[in-house]
Amino acid sequence: MINPAPVEALSIETPSGKYADYENFPVGSILLPAKARPHVATFYHYARAIDDIADSNTLSPEEKINRLDSFAAAIKGEKYDDEAYLTGIRMRESLLQTNVPVQHCLDLIDAFQQDATQNRYDDWDDLMHYCNRSAAPVGRYLIDLTGGTTDGYKASDALCNALQVINHLQDCKDDFETLNRVYLPMAWMQKAGCDVSDLAGSHETRELRIVINQCLEATRSLMIDAYALPSGVISRRLAMESGAIIRIADTLIDKLAVQDPISTRVKLTKPGYVSCIVRGACAGMFA
Repeated sequence: MINPAPVEALSIETPSGKYADYENFPVGSILLPAKARPHVATFYHYARAIDDIADSNTLSPEEKINRLDSFAAAIKGEKYDDEAYLTGIRMRESLLQTNVPVQHCLDLIDAFQQDATQNRYDDWDDLMHYCNRSAAPVGRYLIDLTGGTTDGYKASDALCNALQVINHLQDCKDDFETLNRVYLPMAWMQKAGCDVSDLAGSHETRELRIVINQCLEATRSLMIDAYALPSGVISRRLAMESGAIIRIADTLIDKLAVQDPISTRVKLTKPGYVSCIVRGACAGMFA
């Protein structure tokens, strides 16, 4: 194992200040098997580090891609002694210990490199192609870490992609204003007569609400497949975790259907979040 690197050696990373409490799902919660939690923490730290590079306001697209290429090299064992990429090296060590495929980590890098150069999405299929690499690998990693599933990744992919779209809707104003990124399908925006500048307003326009509702309807369709996840995973604890996340996703979809994500970030209250965890975990336990 590599000794912890000094702070200056990690300057290749660009911490955003976003941590586990920012996410819409419990990260490394007690619902997961105890032996899996340290590895989940390592995976989250890795995913957060490379996502922050892609989201940096100070790095050029070329520099973002170069740094992410080096993270990919660390994951593949080609940068085994460069402490600037210690987060990637530790992720590789975790993967070797758990026999989880490296592809999940490489798929995330591929998606975040796309973020460095692409800031618009033509249609829903274009957005789902991105989500299949930026969100689905998280669920696939957890499944492989905790024993697998009886019916493949379909339900997990659907849930993770739904969570990604929910996050895009929550952050649509901030993504546009700080990164000039729009994850809403451009075809839907054009059909509704919606302009990207609407995302910078003080409140949602009627045209923007039409697009948001379309995204929510498509996300509800993803959730239909996602509901099968708790009954398909081998790990009872992952079934409980996924049950909790499903409840969170459904609740956020309902909130986004009636609240304005332009005027405020739509999110769960702390009591509401806890309620989703408890009720969802109980449902997952008996799935």
